[in-house]
Amino acid sequence: MTTQTYPVNGMTCAHCVASVTEELSALEGVTDVTVDLVAGGTSPVTVTSTDPLDPALVAEAVDEAGYALAGPRDLPLA
Repeated sequence: MTTQTYPVNGMTCAHCVASVTEELSALEGVTDVTVDLVAGGTSPVTVTSTDPLDPALVAEAVDEAGYALAGPRDLPLA
């Protein structure tokens, strides 16, 4: 099992979370998707899968849901 967290921009509500979760869950090998909603900000989306996922497929799934992966400049400073 592998777990990776992706920053996603633009989610504002439970419907947004459901859309992203549905698209990511459809990727082969995904066993769990957890979203920590930051309404109007950059939300961390944690994906657990049997094998590492291709980042391009993750980006495509998030795009299909109507949202976008955040770039490094969108992440909060630690």
